[in-house]
Amino acid sequence: MWRDLLPIGRDAATGGYRRSPFASAERECAAWFVEESTRRRLDIEFDGQGNAVAWWQPDKAHNSAVPATQPAPAAPNGILVGSHLDSVGNGGAYDGPLGVISSFAAIDRVRELGVVPTKPIGVALFVEEEGSRFGVACLGSRLATGRMDPSAAAQLRDGDGVFLGDALSDAGLEPDLGRSAMLDGVGSFVELHVEQGRDLVDRGRPIAVTSASWAHGRWLFDFEGEPNHAGATRMEDRHDPMLSYAMTALAADKQARLAGARATFGRVSVEPNA
Repeated sequence: MWRDLLPIGRDAATGGYRRSPFASAERECAAWFVEESTRRRLDIEFDGQGNAVAWWQPDKAHNSAVPATQPAPAAPNGILVGSHLDSVGNGGAYDGPLGVISSFAAIDRVRELGVVPTKPIGVALFVEEEGSRFGVACLGSRLATGRMDPSAAAQLRDGDGVFLGDALSDAGLEPDLGRSAMLDGVGSFVELHVEQGRDLVDRGRPIAVTSASWAHGRWLFDFEGEPNHAGATRMEDRHDPMLSYAMTALAADKQARLAGARATFGRVSVEPNA
């Protein structure tokens, strides 16, 4: 499975991955997900924002003929595993795909052992988890769980001005933003994720179970100033917004360190940038 995914969306110059949501590389990954689900004769279900769940129903033999699109389990006792396949710009190979591939591998192993589950098991594929295109992290899962207003999501645009609904349509999907019924039968969700810091290395541990997760927030700061001549304008006459930005970044860094928290300035756009 890794061999199939590794070349998709990889930047030859940097070795990183560019799998922007609903663009060609990410859609190729989504097609791979459907192919792997079909190969295992799982029941694939999609929602109106492009999320997918491939269900292994306990009352259905895994060697049945052709998978059918069936509703999720009615009772909230299903076990959901999986992750996402989109990436940030120049992202890593394991961020997201590890959770999806390991889920398929786990089902394969359980079947090899002859174990038949007593609860439905679903492999999830959530879209736009990184927030790299529309600026909202976990967008697909937020919409699917009803944690984001569909009308607000419909107004989201990417850097080129493309609305979310248009991006879905351009990718061959039928937009229907909002809470997803396919998650109604989920009782628990488990995601295997690559460790992206060095905590496990420092502890000398290969794996760990998280007890909490950092709250994820994004803010947009707009600093306004006045462009002027770099040589002729006296320092006391300048109104440079980059100084305000620099002081804000330093203050955020200081407060994060004092609180044992995190603070990152990930993107800066300067106009006129002359």
